[in-house]
Amino acid sequence: MRYYIGIDFGGMSVKAGIFNEKGDLLFKDSSATSKAEGYHATVKKTAALMRALCQKAGAKEGELVAAGMGTPGVIDGEKGFVVRWTNYDWTDLPFAADLSAAAGVPVRISNDANVAALGEAAFGAGKQYKDSILITLGTGIGSGIILDGKIFEGFCGGGAEAGHMVIVAGGIPCTCGRRGCFEQYASATALVRDTKRAMFEAKDSLMWEIAGQDAARVDGRTAFTAAEAGDAAAEKVVKNYVMYLSEGILNLVSIFRPQAIIVGGGVSGQGENLLRPVRRYVGEHLYVDSERIPLSIVRAQLGNDAGIWGAYALARGIKE
Repeated sequence: MRYYIGIDFGGMSVKAGIFNEKGDLLFKDSSATSKAEGYHATVKKTAALMRALCQKAGAKEGELVAAGMGTPGVIDGEKGFVVRWTNYDWTDLPFAADLSAAAGVPVRISNDANVAALGEAAFGAGKQYKDSILITLGTGIGSGIILDGKIFEGFCGGGAEAGHMVIVAGGIPCTCGRRGCFEQYASATALVRDTKRAMFEAKDSLMWEIAGQDAARVDGRTAFTAAEAGDAAAEKVVKNYVMYLSEGILNLVSIFRPQAIIVGGGVSGQGENLLRPVRRYVGEHLYVDSERIPLSIVRAQLGNDAGIWGAYALARGIKE
């Protein structure tokens, strides 16, 4: 039997799954991570997690043949290097080679959003398309671009950062140092910020009741729930959010013209309440309409496991 491991590395934890040669996800496990541990200890901990998964699956020595991993930061997948990851202060580290040496199997790595996009492309919402773009609406906006079934990383892994394309020149300051970035207007963080602002401007808004009269309890669902009930202030929040999200999508479509835009992350939980107006807005503003060049805008399917599945795809060379 041959086994493969997919690893989703993050700032708080490393999650991994072991797959058999049929593509069945057999077991998942995770362990905590922290900057304080340091790079070398992190490599050892990840290798130990891999060994634990092999033990759970009953994999004998030599039966684990490869591993793939998605990790934050600017990642040069061809060289297997973490070029730069600011949260951990990692620069020019041969993560793939070091983990390979510690675990005794070949390891391939790429940026975590790229790997999640590969997971959706190979096994999730994008499996019927050769070209797709995943955008995840969370604390920021993550993105991964799949062209002809392959991850597009950009030169030395520095591309595909859609969250930091400017959609409002001179707009809200971003953590990247620029102003008006996509994620400052269409992330879950931006939605919560704009919801709170609208609530304080409209003290009689239904959003206050939904949030239990506590602005600290506002989340990405608050405005959508109130808008469904006809609350005017909430409807304005949702309309503006849809506009900014759609404008970002339109920019990506104009450049790459994928077959599908896949929307994931927490805000995607609104499902058709989000996607229906986005499709309408995008459809009305496309450079070439979708009747001539079809475009699908769909919700991601794999949830928090997208990174594990994508990393497995890296290991297997699926769609690579």
